[in-house]
Amino acid sequence: MKEAVTIKAIARQLRISPSTVSRALQDNPRISQKTRDAVQELATQLRYTPSQTARNLRSGRTGVFAMVLPEIRESFFSETVNGVEELAFLHHYSVALYQSHDSYEREKQILSRLTRNQVDGVMLSVAKESQQFVHIQDLIDRGVPTVLFDRIAPGINTHQVSCDIEKGAYEATKWLAGRGFRRIALLNGPYQLVASEDRYRGYVKALIDEKLPVENALIKRVDLTTDDTFQKMGQLINLEHRPDAVLTFNDYVALDAMQATRKQGLRVNEEIAFVSFANLPLTAYMDQSPLASVEQHPYQIGHEAVDILLNLMALKEDHTTDPFACVTLEPKLVIR
Repeated sequence: MKEAVTIKAIARQLRISPSTVSRALQDNPRISQKTRDAVQELATQLRYTPSQTARNLRSGRTGVFAMVLPEIRESFFSETVNGVEELAFLHHYSVALYQSHDSYEREKQILSRLTRNQVDGVMLSVAKESQQFVHIQDLIDRGVPTVLFDRIAPGINTHQVSCDIEKGAYEATKWLAGRGFRRIALLNGPYQLVASEDRYRGYVKALIDEKLPVENALIKRVDLTTDDTFQKMGQLINLEHRPDAVLTFNDYVALDAMQATRKQGLRVNEEIAFVSFANLPLTAYMDQSPLASVEQHPYQIGHEAVDILLNLMALKEDHTTDPFACVTLEPKLVIR
């Protein structure tokens, strides 16, 4: 196997120092034009390729961004990865992917490893179980550029990218009310997720604006598992005055709730209508899907997260700082 051409090899052939070759390859004006031309011509002839590892060592970088998310199998997060990887690749960055599987302990272990194994930046979507965020603050305090995306950790001051979930819940609930539904329930997510509270606020605001009652009996929290969703949907169905529509945390919860409704002998989207979040592509191929779903733009979220890290890398080179970036994307209610 042919050995890679090095700066030292070019220097030997031209009888100049390796440092001169390095500067000439960077088109440094301190090196004469004649020498620069000679070095660059020989480098082209020998098919010299700069070592990315060497570049990273000189710059103090690794060329790697880490991405920590709950579950890659969820369509929302896999599409976010797509947005991250596309932009990172264009800028010659690799992406190290980690899954917390919604475990607080696993998330802590991952971030602990990342503080030891240097990366240029971290993108994190908080695990469902996480209620304390000392491990995230520790990562930030150690100087690791950190961007939170989608699931944001409350009380942590750092860069973040998310969709306006409160507005999405408001528009979805208003849409149901506009279609004549009067007993609109909410199958929300775990209380510790900021996104759950955002959904609750938007839902309640829409009910108030539509002069509809806010009934605690119509508001349920699920742990995002199928079993719990079946149980909570059953509780709604068994109410003396059951809901005629349900806003769910996401399409996965909606699909489970719809199945629970069918098993109770009720007609989905006729006796009980469903609206959700995420706008999963797979629902377009289903005979029955939620009537509408809030698009949260996962690809763009990933793109924006990388863009923030790239800007931080540029600022680091200039030895300047930047206030925390907070990017909030507009939701879009997709009617099916």
